[in-house]
Amino acid sequence: MALLAFLLLPGLATAQRDEAEGPAWAEQQAEFPAAPKPENLGPFVPAAPTDNRFFVDRTSIRVDGDGVVRYVLVVQSPAGAANVSYEGMRCSTAELKVYAFGRKDGGWSPARNPKWIPIPRNEPARQHATLYLDFFCPDRAPVRSADEAVAALRQGGHPRADSR
Repeated sequence: MALLAFLLLPGLATAQRDEAEGPAWAEQQAEFPAAPKPENLGPFVPAAPTDNRFFVDRTSIRVDGDGVVRYVLVVQSPAGAANVSYEGMRCSTAELKVYAFGRKDGGWSPARNPKWIPIPRNEPARQHATLYLDFFCPDRAPVRSADEAVAALRQGGHPRADSR
């Protein structure tokens, strides 16, 4: 009997913990921002050396009630070509979602199968891990506001950022 109670305890603890966590997480609808303008781009340096340059459109940063930090990422090659994407980071789970890709006409092409994936730690430049650790998700929690994220970009990192 004691063995049966011992075996059931982990399941009971999990059920209680799940109930205490509240309702299931629900993602808010992502609204595509305006196309990025050069004067609004805040540069950041990723963790690994690269010839590409990386920017976040400061006016696109949103910290929504679902705990997701949404932003436009611009990656510029040495030749001047740019890749533009509208993305979200879920800080509590260290996940990334790409919602859309920028078009030359300033519009957006929605991603074909947008889904949450673990933030890649093996990207050549580690740009997403850098945004997660140093700017948007210090201590695995989202910054409190877009202004806080912009300040972190201007300062080269968030004061509470984990060290690499």
